[in-house]
Amino acid sequence: MSVHITRADVAKVAKLARLNMSEADLDRYTEQLAKMLDHFEDIDALDLSGVEPMSQPFPLVNVMRPDVEQPTLDRDEVLAMAPAAEQHRFRVPPILGIDL
Repeated sequence: MSVHITRADVAKVAKLARLNMSEADLDRYTEQLAKMLDHFEDIDALDLSGVEPMSQPFPLVNVMRPDVEQPTLDRDEVLAMAPAAEQHRFRVPPILGIDL
């Protein structure tokens, strides 16, 4: 399995991601992605038949601590630090083009 990435592939992905890339960026990222794919091919070529599948290399299992209730800041203190507050809430700029 040999995967080759072209400059046109990188340009297409950049366009789909709405990234504005210079000619130098396209060249640099094409080279970097080609090196990454070569490395993946090296990994794919390894004989891992005797290796058990794993999600992490260390035998950690749900390291948890008990919840400890601690005092927090008062709501009025927090809102006093906010750039803008209204009706006991943070006031933020509209992001959908409408102001409720």
